[in-house]
Amino acid sequence: MERLLALWVEPLSEERPDGSVLRDYLRVLDALEVLCPFVEPVRLGLCTLPLRGPSRFFGGDEAVFAAVRQIVRDVLGLDVALGVAEGLFCAELAARQGVVLHAGQTTAFRRVQPLAALGHKELATTGRSLGIYSVGDFADLDASRVAERFNAAVRVLHRVARGELAELPGQRDTRLSARLRDARGEDIKGDEQVSFFGQRSAGDDRARAAAHRVRHRLGPDGVLVARLRGGRAPEDRASLTPWGSPSCDERDDAPWPGRLAGPSPITSLHQPVAVELCDDADEPVRMSARGSLSAAPTSLVFAHGSRRSIVWFAGPWPLVERWWASGRRRAHVQVLLDSGEAMLLSAEVGRWWLVGIYD
Repeated sequence: MERLLALWVEPLSEERPDGSVLRDYLRVLDALEVLCPFVEPVRLGLCTLPLRGPSRFFGGDEAVFAAVRQIVRDVLGLDVALGVAEGLFCAELAARQGVVLHAGQTTAFRRVQPLAALGHKELATTGRSLGIYSVGDFADLDASRVAERFNAAVRVLHRVARGELAELPGQRDTRLSARLRDARGEDIKGDEQVSFFGQRSAGDDRARAAAHRVRHRLGPDGVLVARLRGGRAPEDRASLTPWGSPSCDERDDAPWPGRLAGPSPITSLHQPVAVELCDDADEPVRMSARGSLSAAPTSLVFAHGSRRSIVWFAGPWPLVERWWASGRRRAHVQVLLDSGEAMLLSAEVGRWWLVGIYD
């Protein structure tokens, strides 16, 4: 079995909402491919490369280690943990422990690992009750005895413990290669036909290709997409995130007490606009401490001095958040102008703000 050099960069092991970890991981892979074209991505934070070829080319293992450390330091400014062993399972363990194993030492290294290293909590718990504490102890069990007591998944782990399989099930991220191709813009087809059954159209692909080019020129924040997140008010829920960052498929099922009822504005302003509400006597309309208006609003005045008449309003809907700490107090009012425009206003810190515009 070939000796693998495993690289473990812990800060890259968990993705961020903006997708920056995947991009940093891709930069490291591209830089390492200059050193060895057979770099293999395993999952975020972990990659491997065969050691024998680079070692011969650069004049020894230590020269390869120094080159790899320098590449990661130049690209990310981070230190990398390196490990060498035969097979992916032991190579990752070696990297996490900073161990370099020579040929023939992998079996002894694998046997002394704790049983929990196999990544199966139930097996580790059961093993302790049976006096089985290490991978070697588990490997020494007869395969028929393991089959009598455990399910098929544990029987696979038994083969890993015995060295018959080189890696754990699920040790690799099977979706990572596709994500990397997409991040590079390599998985874009220009001649796919439009389909009624959810397939990607040629127009979609051209748009994705254009977005890739813009992002390459302007950076990750050059192309932004709108997404909804949890919150009580429309201005809280609307957010702009870099295009290509991990999508949030899970729905926000939190109750969010006090959430403003629909419909939501078609446009939520990223930067609220300061406005003024006035009554019939042209006096400012204020929000009381109990959440009521000092008078019915009849006009909306913008900062540049223009004034619009209000023909209808609804609210206010007071909202108090984190009352046990610093506390945030605000209230929302919907207004309909004589021009037919509908707007959402928010009162906070003694001022009125335009935060949304309805279609």
